[in-house]
Amino acid sequence: MTGVAATIRLVALAGLVSAMLPTVPALAHAQAAAVPPAKTAKKPKEPKPLGETKVPRMFQAETPIALTFTANLRQLRRDKGATPPWRAATLAYADSAGKQIVVPLRARTRGIWRLRECSFPPLRLNFSGKETKHTLLDDLEKPKLVNFCKDNDQYEQYILQELQLYRIYQLLTPISHRVRLARVSYVDSASTKRDAERYAIIVEDPDELARRHSGTLLKTRGAAVSDFEAPQLALTYLFQYFVGNLDFSFSGLHNAELLLTGDGRLLPIAYDFDFSGAVNAAYATPPPNYNVRAVRIRKFLGPCGVSAEYPNALARFVEKKDAIYALYHDDVGKLMDPRVVKETLSYFDEFYDALRTPRDAARNVFDRCIGPA
Repeated sequence: MTGVAATIRLVALAGLVSAMLPTVPALAHAQAAAVPPAKTAKKPKEPKPLGETKVPRMFQAETPIALTFTANLRQLRRDKGATPPWRAATLAYADSAGKQIVVPLRARTRGIWRLRECSFPPLRLNFSGKETKHTLLDDLEKPKLVNFCKDNDQYEQYILQELQLYRIYQLLTPISHRVRLARVSYVDSASTKRDAERYAIIVEDPDELARRHSGTLLKTRGAAVSDFEAPQLALTYLFQYFVGNLDFSFSGLHNAELLLTGDGRLLPIAYDFDFSGAVNAAYATPPPNYNVRAVRIRKFLGPCGVSAEYPNALARFVEKKDAIYALYHDDVGKLMDPRVVKETLSYFDEFYDALRTPRDAARNVFDRCIGPA
């Protein structure tokens, strides 16, 4: 099932209709109508048109950017509810002439596990187009800040390791989030004291990702294998196997997004890779239902329904192997602990060794697919 048929099935699963199923344009209208009106008298910001390809300045380079995040940090640490409020904050940086640029914004906490376990919560930022005009932060809208969990060098390495997985994903497919590494100083606005200074990842706003691919994000759970575009689904499942990640679900929208294109294609997008074997964080554990002892042990979750596409997906990994490994030796990769780099590349070697020939790939990975063909 593809295109309009896929969308119809997903809409039915969400209970958006009761008798007659809508077409793709009707679904987009229904989703827009379902959004409650804003509780403000302000004129809403005009959305950018679908398919706009302008790259925000933040993502036009990969050199780490130095930022100062100022907010009531004590207040943010206390925001652990499911619907945390937006808090006033600022981001500051030095422009090319050395002038300090200060941009007001709002920030709020996000996540589930990290809100319980981390000494500093992960954040989502919210920029106003008016305030960011002509700055490095223009067109960012609502990016995630993947920041430190605990203020020590080991947890900072996890940030750098996860950044590399986002960069690899971008090498393999444009249907992925842009990222930029930042060196962030965290300043408490109440005391004016610096709380910490650590690397963080700025991750592209999902709506911006959707716009640059002339699509919208589908919030409906329950997508079946047949709903997806097969080549992209195969590539994304193989990427999750490559990095050793089991902490996701495309049908359940867990660490995953669904991109519905204007021509009716449904494409999976993965994010959040800190529970993967490639990162191998001390806190990471495999989901209990997979009977896997440790996150470093790979398990192929790819569906058998797209088996014909796995060899083509593997060819993409082979084509990009040198570029993938090169990421660990460029200026960003050199920020990582050399021992961690060695361990990570050894982990990737295991993938390529196990899939060295078509027969190896079938026996060791692809024949272990899940579900009917």
